Amino acid sequence: MSAVGTFTPKPGAAPLSRMIGAQAVLETKMLLRNGEQLLLTVIIPTLLLVLFSSVDIVDTGSGKAVDFLAPGILALAVMSTAFTGQAIATGFERRYGVLKLLASSPLPRWGLMTAKTLSVLVTEVLQVVLLTVIAFALGWSPQGNPLAVLLLLVLGTAAFSGLGLLMAGTLKAEATLAAANLVFLLLLVGGGVVVPLDKFPGAAQAVLGLLPISALSGGLRDVLQHGAAMPWGDLGILAVWAVLGLGAAARFFRWE
Repeated sequence: MSAVGTFTPKPGAAPLSRMIGAQAVLETKMLLRNGEQLLLTVIIPTLLLVLFSSVDIVDTGSGKAVDFLAPGILALAVMSTAFTGQAIATGFERRYGVLKLLASSPLPRWGLMTAKTLSVLVTEVLQVVLLTVIAFALGWSPQGNPLAVLLLLVLGTAAFSGLGLLMAGTLKAEATLAAANLVFLLLLVGGGVVVPLDKFPGAAQAVLGLLPISALSGGLRDVLQHGAAMPWGDLGILAVWAVLGLGAAARFFRWE
């Protein structure tokens, strides 16, 4: 207060951490209220897990089907949130000028991207908890190193997030919508999520094995189903995709 007893204004931006936190909460609420995003992030992975674990549609090898499927569905959940959902949402935010307005706010651009990443991570935690509970109810018996699982999920999130932002920042919103959904379907079929890669021809296996979804699903399966300590090969593939995707997104992303 001043000497005369009135409040003295003190304009200025809020602390950076508070701005990023508030934006992350907003991003998470918007994602969870979007029916299409919920379909991609929650309903489709859940239905696939329950359906393919309960009905003998795909030959998943020896052992319980859920032991093969659960790691792949966890990988699919990461892709649906970090890549497909984020690409579509960010693409339309860019089209309608939301990103341009946010870029003119006190929140720096890297702070906005950090908030979006935090929103993705929060959503993924909810997905992993839900799918894990369902998988346990279906008789899942996971094993392996929790640290390896965490590293795979973090690197997978970084890889898919970079690719999603690259797509959203370079294509038109309608093109992003079509391309993101198409890629989601193609990687669902050919990424080792529900169909083992060894069911494909040898030449195709070599190519498909280098995809981020194949590395993530394969790495999670090696750890959670087979008890591998640390799948360095899959971690390396995800790290390369993360560096390339995030680097290209930072270089080519257009805010308008």
